[in-house]
Amino acid sequence: MADVSSRRGDLAGHPDMSEMQARYSRVLGGRDVALVDGPVFLAGLYCAVSPWVVDAIGVGQPDLIVHNLVLGLAIALVALGFTLAPARMYGLSWAMCAIGAWLIISPWVVGTDPSAAVIWNNILVGAVVLVLGLVCAQQVMRNRGTSR
Repeated sequence: MADVSSRRGDLAGHPDMSEMQARYSRVLGGRDVALVDGPVFLAGLYCAVSPWVVDAIGVGQPDLIVHNLVLGLAIALVALGFTLAPARMYGLSWAMCAIGAWLIISPWVVGTDPSAAVIWNNILVGAVVLVLGLVCAQQVMRNRGTSR
């Protein structure tokens, strides 16, 4: 009778081991910032709904409402791009830094006499987006340095 016992050993002796390792490295290469994609997406969604969270409607800031909605959706779309096409999209991490810096100063530029809640909300969201953009940019620079 044939030996049908299931012995599990390591894969070191598998004939396709080197090919499997190369494929694994190719698939996961450059995805060091995969954990940043989710927080970037959430920051974008929060930025989009933040005018209603901090009650900018009651304060009478229609320009900031549209501004935060558009920028929040843009940040969320960039995060989706990070997830779907990381090799092409991580170059936009510097654009996220610029969006974060703009969010910090935008209440005074876009709004007319913004409330303290609106100012602090944009400062905090802008700082989070700026920091996440810097993390993405730092990872891109590190990956480019090791790939050469």
